[in-house]
Amino acid sequence: MNKKLIYGLFFLAFALAVGFSAFRKWAVNHATYMTGGVPHPINCAPCHIYPERDGILANILNEDYLSPLNAVCSSDGSALYVIAQDADMLLIVDPAQDKVETQIAVGRRPHSVVVSKDGKSAYVSNQWDNNLYVIDLASNTVSDTILTGAGPAGMGLSVNGQLLYIANTYTNNISVVDLASNTEIKRLYGGNYPTGVAVSPLDNQVFVSSQRTLPVPFRTEPITEVTVLNGKNQRVEERLNFRSAHIMENIAVSPDGDMAITTLIRPKNLVPSAQIERGWMINHGIGIVTKEGKKAQLLLDEPNAFYADPYDVVIHPNGKYAYVSHAGADMISAIDLDVVRNIVSQSSQHELENLANYLGMSDQIVLKRIKTGANPRGLALSPDGKTLYAVEQMTDHITMIDTEKLEVVKTIDLGGPSRTTVTRKGGQLFRNAGHTFHQQYSCYTCHPDGHEDGLTYDLTGSGRDLANVQTLRDLNGTAPFKWNGKNVSVYMQCGMRFSKFVTRTESFSPGDLNSLVAYIMRELTHPPNIHALPGGELTEAQKRGKAIFERTITVDGREIPEKDQCITCHNGPSYSNFQMADVGSLKDTDNPTLFDSPNLNNVYESAPYLHDGSAATLEEIWTVFNPNDTHGYANDMTKDQLNDLVEYLKSLKGAEYTSDQLNYEVNKSQL
Repeated sequence: MNKKLIYGLFFLAFALAVGFSAFRKWAVNHATYMTGGVPHPINCAPCHIYPERDGILANILNEDYLSPLNAVCSSDGSALYVIAQDADMLLIVDPAQDKVETQIAVGRRPHSVVVSKDGKSAYVSNQWDNNLYVIDLASNTVSDTILTGAGPAGMGLSVNGQLLYIANTYTNNISVVDLASNTEIKRLYGGNYPTGVAVSPLDNQVFVSSQRTLPVPFRTEPITEVTVLNGKNQRVEERLNFRSAHIMENIAVSPDGDMAITTLIRPKNLVPSAQIERGWMINHGIGIVTKEGKKAQLLLDEPNAFYADPYDVVIHPNGKYAYVSHAGADMISAIDLDVVRNIVSQSSQHELENLANYLGMSDQIVLKRIKTGANPRGLALSPDGKTLYAVEQMTDHITMIDTEKLEVVKTIDLGGPSRTTVTRKGGQLFRNAGHTFHQQYSCYTCHPDGHEDGLTYDLTGSGRDLANVQTLRDLNGTAPFKWNGKNVSVYMQCGMRFSKFVTRTESFSPGDLNSLVAYIMRELTHPPNIHALPGGELTEAQKRGKAIFERTITVDGREIPEKDQCITCHNGPSYSNFQMADVGSLKDTDNPTLFDSPNLNNVYESAPYLHDGSAATLEEIWTVFNPNDTHGYANDMTKDQLNDLVEYLKSLKGAEYTSDQLNYEVNKSQL
């Protein structure tokens, strides 16, 4: 028996050794494959453990951060009202005592907060719930809910305090709410993804800035709109187009109404990405509109130092200074507005257009750069203008700045978790430009809110294989990546290939890359689909579209080959088989290749379409770029049938959104 036991243990040990050796060899080969053939000390957790959002392990590995986004100061300066976006809360902070006095639960993904003129109410825009919460500040409770368009973001209060203007990001419109009745009285068309609102102190104009470019012809410069409303009759007065600019997150108006200033990014997506080494990939600055009607774009970058992702702008009560938060550079720029006024007034419109690319401008207009913690976003000024508060989204802190000395006074801890988890570190890396050449841009720059910027880039530097930026939302289980499917994992996407072809810098360290991958795979998700009804219900048009999407025969009764049926390539929960295919969409600028079948969840929010962004709308995929029915049979359809197909495609969403997460009345009104 002893010998049998010894032999048994020996063979067991031998089998375990052989098994471990085989497993180790497989694991090394798997890791090497996942990093594109470049050996890299990655671990399994970012792809196989961290994406889990529920369960004991997920709770152990992650923390519930506050992630403050925007803030406003009370009229007497005694309180700060802070949006904690990831916690779905409104925080009321006592800046004198450096502490959070109250936490009020609000809706999903709150974006902005505005306080009424009498200081009795606060209004919070809930971007993922398509509504506003009215907060009674006496009891610190939610007293009412106001329905808006989809994705309410920035807000502006009329001078008399009777109206509230809300930028509805996902439906590209602007709600006008009567605060006496707490009801929406008008909805006006805005730009593409409107996000920021500023009201002129004269109450004669309301300015609304937008994130995304308007639809433009293929391979032309982006054009982003600032919508101007007449505050007296609540009608669109003017649509101001800023050329070669986008991501205009927020906007402010000077105290005397002589100018409006918006943050912006100037992408150079029409030139080869090799120009990054000359400072010609992406620039950051401000857009200006004067009461005389002049428009200007002035850069805040320097020749060898860039200040990525300008997010918020506020103007001092004396009208002489403006402050801009650079979320990707962990910096605040203090700007001399009198110098800006002189430059704009003394330059012709043609001269101003040339100045839009002048990297020496910041030497003239920037008074000082003020360092903050990770990812400063929303800014708030005290009523006397002596104190500037900068909300740090990636630290759960607020930096307090003396505007006379332009120095940091102190940091207010909002009480978020003290531990920096792997995914939190990844979020900090995602939003920071420190890993790119001259710190020109962060991951967020091309993927705002984890999505995509709607532009097409020449990433090869050769004028060929142009690439339309793809979303990073809900990537788990959707490999391979890139349009040509050559990146088999997010590790490969963000690792050596990213540093070699895009950033021109050293690749991420192993630990940083693990954190970045974990963050992308777990934290970046689609908002609720505004075209989807509760419980998976479909409208009549969507039902007809679904039948077309799944059809196997043409309108005239001919059998459609399996490879040409929509459902063949676009099936499963992500509506993709993740296989390579030739759908006849290659252009003269493309090298011969097959394309990865993209997943279609929330496809309605990802215009333009096709690998090079040449299709401005879903309709154009088949009406312009499918003459020979190589991208699914479509030429036999009537216009009504095509409309039904598009309506169905717009309704496709991930399985994580259930009926109780969607506002039926709001979504029904959008359809």
